[in-house]
Amino acid sequence: MTTEQAALPRIATLRAQIARGTLTHEALVAQALEGAAAPAARHVFTRLYADAALAAARHADAALKAGVQLPPLAGLPVSIKDLYDVAGEPTLAGSIACRDDAPAAADAPVVARLRTQGAALVGKTNMTEFAFSGVGINPHHGTPANAADASVPRIPGGSSSGAAVSVALGLSVAGLGSDTGGSIRIPAALNGLVGFKNTQARVPRIGAFELSRTLDTVCAMARCVDDCLTVDAAIADTPLAVRRRPAAGLRLALPQTLVLDQLDATVARALERSLSRLSAAGAQIVPLPLTELAEISTLNAPGGFSSVEAFAVHRQRLAQRRAEFDPRVAARIALGEAVSAADYIGLHDRRRGWIARVEAQFQGFDALLCPTVPMVAPPIAELQASDEAFFKANGLLLRNTFAINYLDGCAFSLPCQAPDELPVGLMLASVHGDDARLAAVALAVEAVLQAGEGAR
Repeated sequence: MTTEQAALPRIATLRAQIARGTLTHEALVAQALEGAAAPAARHVFTRLYADAALAAARHADAALKAGVQLPPLAGLPVSIKDLYDVAGEPTLAGSIACRDDAPAAADAPVVARLRTQGAALVGKTNMTEFAFSGVGINPHHGTPANAADASVPRIPGGSSSGAAVSVALGLSVAGLGSDTGGSIRIPAALNGLVGFKNTQARVPRIGAFELSRTLDTVCAMARCVDDCLTVDAAIADTPLAVRRRPAAGLRLALPQTLVLDQLDATVARALERSLSRLSAAGAQIVPLPLTELAEISTLNAPGGFSSVEAFAVHRQRLAQRRAEFDPRVAARIALGEAVSAADYIGLHDRRRGWIARVEAQFQGFDALLCPTVPMVAPPIAELQASDEAFFKANGLLLRNTFAINYLDGCAFSLPCQAPDELPVGLMLASVHGDDARLAAVALAVEAVLQAGEGAR
């Protein structure tokens, strides 16, 4: 049974309330910090920065009172995934095996950029250990429960689990996360949020704990597309030049290979409803075979980029402290040990050829469209209890989203569930560097979906 989420309004609404004097930055941040201590937020944060966040909020209030024009994120609560360096503390990346690491000498550039924008960084959020799972379970720091169901503790999705729940519970206007195989879009979909996986090269990855240097992407999730674009502009240090357009006339490709397989009833119903509304709004939905999607599992073997590159990062730590790892994460990292340099080079060669073939299929389309994930969030207990259930769910959760990382593309996940349904995500994707044009498509599609269900 779904429950109403105590979400914050969108950034533009908060800015209007603050400008009218009905809300202050300090009151907003104090409310977020109070919520972070509530039972519903258990396991969401691994560290809180209460004093610094309140100081940023007070500074924004004082600047506004003095007539200073504030950046969009100034004084607003933002969470950061426990993956990014913050000066003076070790970066744990959801693990206990890094407790003895040296403190970071400086903020990661993306964290520094948020500070420069005046964001009130409320804390570091929980995550899958070393970002290596789409489920979001963490045996060391606990697992934050999905905010959409008060009756059954459900998975938040991963690896940016706490980031998603922090936004869904109204503890932040945006959650800085990362996306290697779907780690922004999966939790966004399962928690009823918007997630934006930008082109990898758009935001620097310096100071982010590495999982896969080939696939890791620095990005965020929020309540709506506009808010995602606001955060993206801050962390990329330049806004996208988005030319808004209506849904009428959009040409959207619906792949027929893999991405529509094994949809549960709620996802299938939400997809059909979304396609009908888009068609009624004048968008053209075009079935596209895209059989290349079925090749990924073979092309990405043996090991795959994430296992090979993660083993390179963790080989010494794994040899010395494996007992401190999540066993499910350690097992996936260990798959990279036996992969030769020749096989690794082959992974890159095959991927380049695949990208070229798939990009050619995108010609003439404004975006690819499909479910973000094929299921609603399953109960945490079921996946904690069984390795078989865990890895089956993990594979399904990552299946659709990973294709876009493998493509080095960009993508949005938009909520498309009915009010009485658990959250479902609709993914829109395009090729490398097409972020601005895709953002215009996402804004148009979001407007159609919200017109159907009422604004969230």
